Amino acid sequence: MTVILGVNCFSHDTAACLSVDGMVVAMAEQERFDRTCHSRAFPDEAIGFCLDHAGLSIAEIDIVAFAQRPWLDLARGVADAVRRVAPKRFAAQVYTDARLVAREIAFRRRWGFRGHVAHVGHHDAHAASAFFASPFDTAAVLSIDRGGDYLCTTLRVGTGNRLRTIAQISNPDSIGEVYSALTWYLGFAVNGDEGKVMGLAPYGTERYVKDFRSLLHLGENGRVDVDFRWFRYQREGRPVSRRFLHRYGPPRAPESEITDRDKDLAYAVQSLTEEAGLHLARWLQGQSGARRLCLSGGVALNSVMNDRLLREAGFDEIFVQPASSDAGNALGAVLWIQHQVLGMPRRWVMSHPFLGPGSSDARLASAVEAARSRGLRNVTARQTQDPAADAARLLAEGKVVGWYQGRAEVGPRALGARSILADPRRAEMRDVVNERVKHREWFRPFAPSILDERGSEYFVDYRPNPFMLLVERVRPERRREIPAVTHVDGTGRLQSVTRTFNPLFYRLIESFERLTGVPVVLNTSFNVRGEPMVNRPEEALADFDATEMDALVIGNQVLEKVAASQSRSLVSRP
Repeated sequence: MTVILGVNCFSHDTAACLSVDGMVVAMAEQERFDRTCHSRAFPDEAIGFCLDHAGLSIAEIDIVAFAQRPWLDLARGVADAVRRVAPKRFAAQVYTDARLVAREIAFRRRWGFRGHVAHVGHHDAHAASAFFASPFDTAAVLSIDRGGDYLCTTLRVGTGNRLRTIAQISNPDSIGEVYSALTWYLGFAVNGDEGKVMGLAPYGTERYVKDFRSLLHLGENGRVDVDFRWFRYQREGRPVSRRFLHRYGPPRAPESEITDRDKDLAYAVQSLTEEAGLHLARWLQGQSGARRLCLSGGVALNSVMNDRLLREAGFDEIFVQPASSDAGNALGAVLWIQHQVLGMPRRWVMSHPFLGPGSSDARLASAVEAARSRGLRNVTARQTQDPAADAARLLAEGKVVGWYQGRAEVGPRALGARSILADPRRAEMRDVVNERVKHREWFRPFAPSILDERGSEYFVDYRPNPFMLLVERVRPERRREIPAVTHVDGTGRLQSVTRTFNPLFYRLIESFERLTGVPVVLNTSFNVRGEPMVNRPEEALADFDATEMDALVIGNQVLEKVAASQSRSLVSRP
């Protein structure tokens, strides 16, 4: 038996993953434990969870695979510093690499680990996390993010248990960096709020699209080159140049009003990203002849781009790993060592994302009782034999429902384990959930979770999408039926749900359809603005208490606020 622990600990989104004899048994992001969004802390708690879940000690780990290669890529850094005249950025990388080595030494001492340590390249881990987790025996593999190991993009072909590199693009010619630069310019947080830009984009117009095409040169052999007259992220500090500021004005101040200019710039950078992604994917398809595509890296969380790649780049199928950001590199490090290094045959497919912590019914009951004794007032609590049916009834009555069931999903999307749910038929639910529950920006859309077999009835050219990483067009005749999950451009970032993927969540949607005739629920992550998705039951109870959620279905218990009917008095019946 081979036991491998994967660790991503050298940037944002630190995480851990554990594989036993070729089967991934546990994975978790550190942010869920330390409650810091996109945590950079060493993932000790995530590691502890993985070991506890498997019933293993650190002494039983054969290999610890770190998803970074300190020192080994300094030659790339030297070349970059010379080419871009960016000595500060190079010096920062030298400092970072030194810290990586120090962290590894500290890990050995803290955990008493005396086994073998391996280092996996950043983009090697990204590619492995997508292809080796996919159901495909052969596929094109595209990894795109801001950067790591001085690379921002790799283009590969995967066959069986091997990955082969066809081409790669070095930093700083990074579409991920360009997108993050605009994220900063629009007043949002880099490495976390890029999804807000994607959500804002459909409110804009094509005013700046032609301008933005000059920011990138899409060349032969899949090349992407950034015009650095407009940017300075390669030098550290402010990511856009004086030329950019002179052309488009000062950056938007965080939390200030969003103007038409901001909407149009979001539209332009989203369009630019889609065109660059298509350029890369089409070239890779032509070189590989593959009919299937695997995507990874932070840019692969851009579900609008993903849908265009599937429909326009020449592929029949696509697999996007749900934790495609750097957190997924803990998984990728494990899979790279298993297959690319050790040559182990592939036995595991990521058919679901529920690899995180869960709680027993007794643990949940104890948490509920403790919360009520500490001041959770005006709440009724009862046990239920059918959590799915009770949740569906509450939704049909116009209630906003917290849903905490089973093991947590990995990645940034709520996929039916740690969700806040509402009725998609009620147009005002978007504002109710955004303002009264999530406390987040008005323009951010919500996802429709739909029974897979009913998907083609509601979406044009429907494709199954279990990980909520494709945006598809809602059929025009259905938009008035599910207005709360139809974005301003007539699309929805849907999640398709099957009986095998998440049986309990499937039954909830099925029960909601029996009550309403609609096989769709509004689904968003169980958290409030500024915090990670809830992890422990205590966090779910705290969010339930602090917001205008009406009910919480937590394990086999149903909690309802006594004044729930009054809180929904502004919600009209569909």
